[in-house]
Amino acid sequence: QVQLVESGGGSVQAGGSLRLSCAVSRRTFKSAALGWFRTAPGKERAFIAAVSSSDSSDDPNTFVAAAVKGRFTISKDKAKATVYLQMSRLQAEHTAVYYCAAKDGRRWRGIYTYWGQGTRVTASA
Repeated sequence: QVQLVESGGGSVQAGGSLRLSCAVSRRTFKSAALGWFRTAPGKERAFIAAVSSSDSSDDPNTFVAAAVKGRFTISKDKAKATVYLQMSRLQAEHTAVYYCAAKDGRRWRGIYTYWGQGTRVTASA
């Protein structure tokens, strides 16, 4: 069973930064692509960022949505089997519940079927 444990959400003032973490098993970290999604109030779930697994030869092996490119970055720590979403210059529009997700297969493109519990991010003016 694939488990994803998120942390790092919270409330910040506009312009602030947060880093979300998603811890997975080493097996998942090695073999699955990992991504971040968000659900903002009154909006559909949006695909924010993703990274292919360590064993993937995918090129590019990361994805960041155009809406947050330049503000958000995705990274991984192999030793900790953790994927991060670094968010900077947050604005009210970034307020949402952020979800970590994993998919079968090494490449980040495709359908994500395993989900974390979500972590709330609130950015206020």
